[in-house]
Amino acid sequence: MRSFGARSDTVCWDEPFFAAFLKQTGLDHPGREETLEQSETDAEEVATRILAPVTVDYHFQKHMAHHMLDGMPMDWVAHARHVLLLRHPAKVIASYQKGRAHFTADDLGFGALRRLVEQLRNLRGRTPFIINSDDILLDPESALTAICEQGFGIPFDKAMLSWEAGPRPEDGPWAPYWYENVIASTGFGSPSQAIPEVSPAYQDTFETCLEDYKALKAMAWSG
Repeated sequence: MRSFGARSDTVCWDEPFFAAFLKQTGLDHPGREETLEQSETDAEEVATRILAPVTVDYHFQKHMAHHMLDGMPMDWVAHARHVLLLRHPAKVIASYQKGRAHFTADDLGFGALRRLVEQLRNLRGRTPFIINSDDILLDPESALTAICEQGFGIPFDKAMLSWEAGPRPEDGPWAPYWYENVIASTGFGSPSQAIPEVSPAYQDTFETCLEDYKALKAMAWSG
């Protein structure tokens, strides 16, 4: 999102359905109250706003697959272009546990992401563009060019390679709980080659996510 937000022809929206997800599930997440107070909680209204015109060329939205609960509107996805970002589940767990110690495989979204691929195949007639986050870090320009051209059908812009540190207007109300490193960043960092060790407390969750991750990785862009 930082990368696309650095473009002058793009506006960004951070996790449009998160507030509706929190309202429907009742789950306790960091920043829950702020999110419910400051964000739209009606999923139908969110879907309408997603497709509304913007004042620039492109509207980049960062979604989380597991936010799309049964019964939420999905017709809008047929009118959007999709890039799915993949990350090794051990790295996701290492990051996620810093903000929320108790979670399940459903919270991490690998199963939802795998199901979403099938939905998008049915709606769009082709597999969506999938990319591993480490491949972006290994060669940001090549990966971002592929995301733009193959995933979104738009030209790459070198402005996407760097940005100013600090919060952004598009950051969700949950940013103070999750975005410390993002807010401090000015570009893409180096990939971590090591896979973090998963503690026994999260081992079952990890194994569940790993199966879906492997299936998704087999479909991902490889450079």
